[in-house]
Amino acid sequence: MNYLSLKTSRFLFSISFLFSFLSSFAQNHGKIKGTITTSDGDAAAGVNIILKNSKYGTVSNDDGAFDFNKVRANSYTLQVSLAGYETAETEVTVTENETSTINLQLKVSNKELNEVIVNGKKSNLSKKTDYVARMPLKNLENPQVYNVIHKELLQEQIAVDIRSAVQNATGAISKIYPSGGLEISFRGFSTGVNARNGMETLSGRSSISIDNAERIEVLKGPSGTLFGSSVSSFGGVVNLVTKKPFETSKTEISYTGGSFGLQRVAVDFNMPLTQDKKVLFRMNASANTENSFLNYGFNKTVLFAPSIIYKATDRLTLSLDTEIFNTNNTRPTYGRSYAAGLTNPTDLKVDYRTSLFADDLDAKTSSPKIFAQAEYKLSDNWKSTTLFSLVDERLDHSYQYYTAWKSPTEVQRMVSRFGPIHNNFTNFQENINGEFSTGSIKHKLLTGINYRFTKGTFKYATTQVLDEIDVTTDFEPIRKSDVDPKLKEMQFGVPNEQTFSVYASDVVSFTDRLSVMLSLRLDNFVQKKIEDTEGYNQTALSPKLGLVYEVVKNQVSLFGNYMNGFQNSGPVNQPDGSILILKPVYANQYEGGVKVEAFNKKLSTTLSYYNITIDNATRTKPDGYNVQDGKQVSKGIDFEFIANPINGLNVTAGYAYNDNRIVKSSDPLIEGNKASGAPENVVNFWVSYKLQNTLKNLGFGFGGNYVDKQYKFEDESFYAPSYSIYSATVFYDRPVWRLGVKFNNLTNTKYWDSYGMAQTPANFLVNLTVRL
Repeated sequence: MNYLSLKTSRFLFSISFLFSFLSSFAQNHGKIKGTITTSDGDAAAGVNIILKNSKYGTVSNDDGAFDFNKVRANSYTLQVSLAGYETAETEVTVTENETSTINLQLKVSNKELNEVIVNGKKSNLSKKTDYVARMPLKNLENPQVYNVIHKELLQEQIAVDIRSAVQNATGAISKIYPSGGLEISFRGFSTGVNARNGMETLSGRSSISIDNAERIEVLKGPSGTLFGSSVSSFGGVVNLVTKKPFETSKTEISYTGGSFGLQRVAVDFNMPLTQDKKVLFRMNASANTENSFLNYGFNKTVLFAPSIIYKATDRLTLSLDTEIFNTNNTRPTYGRSYAAGLTNPTDLKVDYRTSLFADDLDAKTSSPKIFAQAEYKLSDNWKSTTLFSLVDERLDHSYQYYTAWKSPTEVQRMVSRFGPIHNNFTNFQENINGEFSTGSIKHKLLTGINYRFTKGTFKYATTQVLDEIDVTTDFEPIRKSDVDPKLKEMQFGVPNEQTFSVYASDVVSFTDRLSVMLSLRLDNFVQKKIEDTEGYNQTALSPKLGLVYEVVKNQVSLFGNYMNGFQNSGPVNQPDGSILILKPVYANQYEGGVKVEAFNKKLSTTLSYYNITIDNATRTKPDGYNVQDGKQVSKGIDFEFIANPINGLNVTAGYAYNDNRIVKSSDPLIEGNKASGAPENVVNFWVSYKLQNTLKNLGFGFGGNYVDKQYKFEDESFYAPSYSIYSATVFYDRPVWRLGVKFNNLTNTKYWDSYGMAQTPANFLVNLTVRL
């Protein structure tokens, strides 16, 4: 590990020490602690708790626990409030250097709580989710590493797009594909936001909006066992959890303006449609327009996302979640090649804020999505969940720009036009979840089936080199009128695909501290014949194993996992006319580490080491024959640190070290080289503090991201330099309105993503949110 890794470790250790110091300092005063439960006896997470007529306030954690440190000796009224439900109050007396314990029960069920708490303020330490393991499993019980990014953090950071949101996940970096979709990389591999509430979705050409996001879950490691190859990459899964309807009426209207002509309006409207609150409705909508920081370029988006929940009976709940996301924007410029001696973007003499292409070369997309769910409670310990999804990505047209640099000043320009393109993905899924015991051994069981069907159309047109210019002289951007007459139209058939999968997962608890996860997926993939291309049928078997031991009950757990991911591979023709039938390409991960949730859940941290190996990739030998023995190894460390050491202070930080190398390849010259787009070190941190006494609604935040050098190509001929970016915010947050100002890229750093595309310089955002 290099010098940066050592510095980062020392920095994060210093934060841990500071946390411990602050927490211990608070022990010299009186304390209040307790637990909030629901009417059915479950932990009530995310509930607001205050001491009336005082500065003290907090939120219950995933176990329903809460505490107040450094409370002055006195008598108080402790109030537990949840909008739309009866407020619970009790008297409590605090004595100096002693701890008072209070336990309260809400008159609301756990299911009702989960539906309404999305309207409240959840702790950034909460990792409660049913999607990661497809079953209710606490973080300390789960052998998989994952990050959770809550909407409260995104609001604090005035995040207006998915890229600025995912940078809060440990080791995650993002960029925009030349096609306009979103790419997120971690653990040395790239993926998109391919899951929505655990079901398959798309972001390849149309990107995605965060205005309907309740939280973003980033699952680390190949996750083919529970999610399949279409959702999981070899690095993991990104799952967007959407906002759900709840039982009270509330409206939130938000306006954001800022640099480069940004104008943005978002509305979140919720109401029950019936007096008995069995039918609930929620609508999230937004409109966004902004210019590029370049002299040409723009981005316009519109979102409509209505959702409805119908509580048909005490056992049956139906939900419908829909979305239409339309975009009209310009694409980033992609450099195809660079002359010898050009090693990174700083060698190119083009002005940082100058575009080589005009903004009439635009793109238009539309993405309607439908997700339906029926949840039926079979008994106290068993439930059935039936799901349907239809994702329809439609590209009207997309002009995409390419360059070939011949020298630091001379560049060739090319344009391709994609579209119309239509991708349709349909999924049917059935999951059965249950809990049972065999003697003293307890089980949490998941069994499921999934049927997936895809179809599409693809049209494409391209040009040869349009011209060659000297970027140090006056030049005109390429315009649509320069491109259209020279386009050569092409059309490709897109084969229909279908996948049938069955899977099961059993978490076996031998004691209240020791558990084993045993999971397996059988996946049958069929690609239909199209024109002269034969179809093929391929079956994959994907296991997952996990082991967890809680060294300190509910505080410290040691874990290990074996996880598997796979990608289907079609037959290939050999030089002698024979056909090589390929197996699926497998990635296998071994990982071990420790998870800590200490100081009454005010500290959450995860440290792990992983090794991901692909050893049956297809490669071509010098004689032209294909063999399936290519090898790639990605290994590294993930460290996440989240803390709330004192009221009002929140810290989120992460460090990732990754070494991803090509071991065996068709090209011997790249063996031993680093994989493209895989930085060695990535750091993120965000610290915020909201005043607790005078001006108690005023808050501040500061954070940054460091990304190491990234190679664009696996021959290591061209790279994007490392960079550090810092941001800060000031906000004033009251119950009925919020005003925030955010400054991004404070040092006005020039930096590039791994594609060599210039990124946004210094800019500011102003946000006003009104809650009705």
